Amino acid sequence: MLNPALQYPIFGPEIECPHCHQKIAALTLTDTYLCQRHGAFEANPDTGELVHLQSSRQWRQWEGEWYRQHTHPDGIRFEIHEALDRLYTEGYRATRIIVARRYQALLRTYLERSTPHGPHADPTPAASPPRLYGLPVEFGPSPDEDPRWKTINFTLDKEPGVPIRYPYFRLFE
Repeated sequence: MLNPALQYPIFGPEIECPHCHQKIAALTLTDTYLCQRHGAFEANPDTGELVHLQSSRQWRQWEGEWYRQHTHPDGIRFEIHEALDRLYTEGYRATRIIVARRYQALLRTYLERSTPHGPHADPTPAASPPRLYGLPVEFGPSPDEDPRWKTINFTLDKEPGVPIRYPYFRLFE
C-alpha cells in the first residue's frame, strides 16, 4: 500500500491560493495544485517554491504565508506601495522600510538618494540612507543570520499616524 503522504505535493493535500487565498486542492500523484480561478501551481520539492505555471511567478512559504519572489523591480515596488497604503488605512504611518538583501541590486536604481550640501557635508552614503517613497530603506540581514529573510520580501517599521477622516457632507439641512 502506498503511503498517503507520498500521494500529495510537498505542501500537503490542500493549500491557500497565493492569489485569491481560497483553499485549493492538490492533484494526487503529482506536484500540482489547481485553483479554479488561477489555474495550476506546481510545487518544486527541490527549492520549496510554488510556481504558477501560466505566468512562472514563484512563491515561498514562511509561517503559513505565501511570499512572491520578485524578479523585476516593479513587482517589489508595487508590493511595498500596497503595504504602505494598507498601513495608512489602518491608522499607522511607516517610518522605515527593511527590504530583503536579495533585492538590493534589483532596487538600486529606484532608490532616492539625497546628497548633502555645503562645505562640511559628508558625501559618504552613510550620511544619507537611500529612500523609497520618501522613507529610509535598509536591507535586512543575510538569510544565514535570520532564515526568514530567504522568504519574506520586506517589513515596515510603523508608528501611530493621523486617523483618516473622510469628509462629511451634509446633503440635506
